[in-house]
Amino acid sequence: MTARSEAYDESLAKAHEHVRRWLSSVDERPIGPRVTANDLLEEFGGPLPEHGMDPADVVDELAAKADPGLMAIASGRFFGWVMGGTLPAGLAADWMVSGWDQNAGMRYSTPATAALEESAGRWLLELLHLPPESDVGFVTGATMSNFTCLAAARHAVLAKAGWDVERGGLTGAPRINVLGGAERHDTVDLALRYLGLGQPTAVAADTEGRIRVDALADTLAAVPDGEPIILCLQAGNVHSGAFDPFADAIGLAHERGAWVHVDGAFGLWAAASPALSHLVEGLAGADSWTTDAHKTLNVPYDCGLAIVADPTALRSAMGVHASYLVADETGPGDPHEKAPELSRRARGVPVWAVLRSLGREGVTDLVDGLVANAREIANGLRAIDGVEVLNDVVYTQVCVAFGSDERTREVTARLIADGTTWMSGSRWHDRDVVRISVSNWSTDQRDVRLSVDAVRAAVER
Repeated sequence: MTARSEAYDESLAKAHEHVRRWLSSVDERPIGPRVTANDLLEEFGGPLPEHGMDPADVVDELAAKADPGLMAIASGRFFGWVMGGTLPAGLAADWMVSGWDQNAGMRYSTPATAALEESAGRWLLELLHLPPESDVGFVTGATMSNFTCLAAARHAVLAKAGWDVERGGLTGAPRINVLGGAERHDTVDLALRYLGLGQPTAVAADTEGRIRVDALADTLAAVPDGEPIILCLQAGNVHSGAFDPFADAIGLAHERGAWVHVDGAFGLWAAASPALSHLVEGLAGADSWTTDAHKTLNVPYDCGLAIVADPTALRSAMGVHASYLVADETGPGDPHEKAPELSRRARGVPVWAVLRSLGREGVTDLVDGLVANAREIANGLRAIDGVEVLNDVVYTQVCVAFGSDERTREVTARLIADGTTWMSGSRWHDRDVVRISVSNWSTDQRDVRLSVDAVRAAVER
């Protein structure tokens, strides 16, 4: 055992040294990468070497060659897409997960990681004010969370119609009517494709992307009586940050016996803040919820959360039973029954560590701080001639344009070339826009000021 342990010492020490150096550079380095993937392929590629290399030397080579191709996502000035940084407790716990190397799918064989995930799940349900009997599955991200929750939905609505989808498949099954807001996220459609349910019926949305209750009522009325229905709602529009009117929409859908799923990849965390909880009023009445821990909660990539109020529906859809899998009948189900990955990385351990580090007050402060930074950025941009803030900034998203589509693309390219900040181009309401996503725990007043100044310089150049 001593020799085995010593075999890791030098390479782990090198990795620790390089990661520390990387973290110390993030605050000052340009945000974007300096080379392309094709450039790096020449460095990393070529024929497989005939002879091996000392592990510590491999780590040195990896760090040196990868550095120019790394995006400073952990910087407080990175606002591209919705990607949080990594809180210290989460990063350290993630290293421990790699070191422990547990296949965390069964309570019987890996009780430590199972207990940590179960505890983290209970804390999450408390924080988000969701039904305490719900199951929480730790998956790779919002896409697989939507898949997992909608698989449970597919099981439940077909079972209600007298069809066992796990046994009979979809051939010959009753048609499932899937409805979703016109501005739902594309990953909802992707998950539905994976599940063989096809593209949902789009329900009209307002100018902020919120589903319109009157349009939903009309769409539901058009569904024949007795046909299964799944409704997909949204907590946090990817451009505006807006939230669907949950109480009214869920009430209408449940009157028709529908399963209601909420895609809240980043918006679900509003429930953890007393100042923001009005945005998610009624949301707890849904049947399943998607969110990410690697966004707002700032745990290392990747970690999504699939939350389902009916454990039977989730475990029926995701569970697998084989003679070699030793089931633990004493607790709330094995982890592999709540996620699509049978062999599982213990993603819940960094979540537990971050929640233990922050506590309830710390999570609230984190969410409130992200929203405050978004609003400060929006106010700063409104003061710049030639900048249009296109949304109401109800949450962590700021959507802007710089005049014409051509002008917006030009200013965006200048921002990226400058490297002070990173903001992503997108398309919204038939316009080229820049979407600013505030999700990093480390963003501070200096980051906000530097980023607004960078936009001003790009516009005025």
